[in-house]
Amino acid sequence: MSEQNPSAEHHHIIFKLNDVPSPHASFLAAFQHILASIIGIVTPTLIIGGALGLGENMPYLLAMSMFVSGVATFIQCRRIGPVGSGLLSVQGTSFAFLGVILAAGFAVKGRGGTPEDILAMIFGLCLVGCVVEIVLSQFITRMGRIVTPTVTGIVITVIGLSLVKSGFTDFAGGAGAGDQLGAPVNIFLGLLVVAVIIFFSFSKVPMVRIAAIMLGLLAGFVVSIFFGMVDFSRLGTQPLFAVPQPLRYGLDFDLGLFIPIAFVYLITAIETTGDLTANSVISGEPVQGDVYLRRIKGGVLADGINSGIAALFCTFPNTTFSQNNGVIQMTGVASRHVGYYIAGILVVMGFFPVIGGAFLLVPKPVLGGATVVLFGSIAVAGIRILASEPIDHRKVYIMAVSFGLGLGVTLVPQSMQQMPDIIQKVFATPITLSGLSAILLSLVIPENAGKAIKD
Repeated sequence: MSEQNPSAEHHHIIFKLNDVPSPHASFLAAFQHILASIIGIVTPTLIIGGALGLGENMPYLLAMSMFVSGVATFIQCRRIGPVGSGLLSVQGTSFAFLGVILAAGFAVKGRGGTPEDILAMIFGLCLVGCVVEIVLSQFITRMGRIVTPTVTGIVITVIGLSLVKSGFTDFAGGAGAGDQLGAPVNIFLGLLVVAVIIFFSFSKVPMVRIAAIMLGLLAGFVVSIFFGMVDFSRLGTQPLFAVPQPLRYGLDFDLGLFIPIAFVYLITAIETTGDLTANSVISGEPVQGDVYLRRIKGGVLADGINSGIAALFCTFPNTTFSQNNGVIQMTGVASRHVGYYIAGILVVMGFFPVIGGAFLLVPKPVLGGATVVLFGSIAVAGIRILASEPIDHRKVYIMAVSFGLGLGVTLVPQSMQQMPDIIQKVFATPITLSGLSAILLSLVIPENAGKAIKD
């Protein structure tokens, strides 16, 4: 039986999965992926370090977040044996683990632990936890009633919609903007970036289309300089060189602190399945059949192994990045060979943290203008997956309940505050709640429960 590809007509694709763009085109596309992901790669580390008071360890932790993301991206794109999806899929530090990692860190800190003790516990828990995802990867392709277009479409849509809040916060000035949140200059810069991206995305010149995101960010960055919003002195705060040191802080373990982290690894496997499915859709690759299932299995396996590598090299769990699917959508470059350039750039940035620091100079409204578009396109990719099959009465209710619950905890985050702490950590995140709801309803409601809805 031939593999079905509901997204075969991808006229926007300039370079397909196995095409080899010129070095110039590859570097240009890779640079845009870096711009889209660098803040996401370092931000979890900044949040964890600031909350737990990791102080002088921060420069090294930031450097390793970039170094490991580069190594992990290469493994994911290259596909080494059974490990990796072989898609243009960028790996970076996962936001999903923030809550459980902070909980573990505060528990150790409450016992009088030093920053080194905190990090040893976190990395020990994450190293053991990655085994959960590694084992699950071997069965995920057999979970036919769980890994369905309906479930993955819901998860991807919610991922995109939940990320929009973060993107739009930056659009308005950033979480730390205070009274300047929503200031006219912030809105102007965000809209300028959106306008420039849209303008160049519809260019008939392929190289200009590829550069659309970069041109949007560059235009916003240049204009922001005239508004005095760029602090070049921040470049001197990063060390010039960092050498990776495996197990620098040692390892520790606590079963009570491990259970929430283990569960998040389960959720991450589902998120990765959704991200890779979206990647396949956007890239014009199959979303059914042996090739697709092999990519999902290899991608989830790489996710687990890469998170293990992250723990060994003293950074936090890695996962596939959703926003890079948006970059593929916007640029039309789906070649996995671009992933090698992305990996190389990230590794170099890991050795030279000052380079990564340069990306942090971009003002939040400028980044927000780009990420609002990128995150919105992720939600659109999820909707396209949902629309790839007839939406019958059964799927209507699966989607309605899953979206309702997932977006509900996003809009009313205090709704879970009376629940036990473990319930809050697990179910107060929209991706987790909507994903689990979709899985449970898919298993409970019979497949023949409703007829296709007619126009």
